[in-house]
Amino acid sequence: MTPLQKATAMTPLERLSRFAAELDYQTLPSEVREQTGWILADTIGAIVGGSAEPEMRALADSLGGTGNSTVLGHGRCASADVAALLNGTAGTFLEMDEGNRFSRGHPAVHVIPAVLALGEQRGADAQNFLSALVVGYEVGSRIGAASRLRASMHPHGTWGTIGAAAACARLAGMDAKAMAETINIGASLTTATSKRTMLEGGLVRNVYAGLSNRQGQLALQLAESGFTGERDGVASLMGAIVSEHFEPQEMLRDLGSLWHLTQNYFKVHSCCRFNHGTLDAIDQIAARNPLPAPGQIRHIRVESYAYAAELDDQAPRNTLAAKFSVPFAVATRIVHGHSGLASFSWNAVRDPRVQELARRVTVREDPQMTRRLPLERPARVLITLHDGQTLQGEVGVNRGDDALPYSRDELRAKFMELTGRVWPQDHAAQVLETTLALAGGTMRLADWVGLLRHPPRQTD
Repeated sequence: MTPLQKATAMTPLERLSRFAAELDYQTLPSEVREQTGWILADTIGAIVGGSAEPEMRALADSLGGTGNSTVLGHGRCASADVAALLNGTAGTFLEMDEGNRFSRGHPAVHVIPAVLALGEQRGADAQNFLSALVVGYEVGSRIGAASRLRASMHPHGTWGTIGAAAACARLAGMDAKAMAETINIGASLTTATSKRTMLEGGLVRNVYAGLSNRQGQLALQLAESGFTGERDGVASLMGAIVSEHFEPQEMLRDLGSLWHLTQNYFKVHSCCRFNHGTLDAIDQIAARNPLPAPGQIRHIRVESYAYAAELDDQAPRNTLAAKFSVPFAVATRIVHGHSGLASFSWNAVRDPRVQELARRVTVREDPQMTRRLPLERPARVLITLHDGQTLQGEVGVNRGDDALPYSRDELRAKFMELTGRVWPQDHAAQVLETTLALAGGTMRLADWVGLLRHPPRQTD
């Protein structure tokens, strides 16, 4: 049997597992390696920024423990499983972590904390760490793209767990057969997540990505200990349990030639991606003329795709719920003049000007916009003033997508803002440059990790 015949005879899981086991970061195209560096930097920034939240400080103090894996933003180490849990949780707290429109989720934050902590524990080198990162991203994102999760599910904690398991197996140097076994085990360790947690501001939602990272490590430990999973845990889980549809061939589409991590998006608006089309449309209006003051506005109507239309809470109860509310996002953008971190803080949530304006914002689905997914995430905003004037903005592709990317300078500014919550500016700038150097092959993993262990800046 020829190599082509052997490949054709493989099951989809076997093909994906062989790809994951054999991937070598050094052989990847330069644009893939460059984008890996920016994804890594962006995720580190989101984790460090999220680590400053009081709930994260309390959780880190509660879990404590000892080990040699870095808890980012805290200036301390813990066991690999605790570090993976804490870093994965912190990375989603501010809703600033990168994502992928094809998988409809956030692959990097489900993978990077797991391989970082495991790599420190096992003394991995940079090439092994980066190979594992790319494997986890591609495996997780491709499974997400091939699936249609049930409408009541939150994507965090589902296919990301499988991506983390594959990443850990690649870091451990497993062959294709052992990789498949680890993936199968990982499929049984996913979380039954609820979309209501994000809509209602249930902070437990932020732990889903942390659990994926910890469970990915556990899948590796189980496989190395002789445990087994189903024959095809991915098809079982995604074909009949958490997902309404699973297309294995979509998981394999252009495998090894088309890279999901080059089709990702970065976020500058500090809220759910489903808000971003609306905020981009408001930015479009603002680019033509100054936005009206809240007192001039009679009402605001937002028309968008189905997922965005679900975010219709006019009175979110906390900062997480605010990040998943189109009316709040619109109101805080107009009141505060931007959509950055401060516009989704507790001060913003409690601001009576924002609260009052949010009650005048309605959001509805436009079925034609829903049909434009996933290539576009469209939104239309109509602001009606008391004098009868109407201001309108409409977008298709969201800023930050690969089709309309943010500049590297904008991503640098984002990194500095996030990490500046914890680290001095000069240290944050050094971490950014060395992260990009790591991805470029000119930085040792141990030296880079040493910089990540910088203690938080003292505050009054």
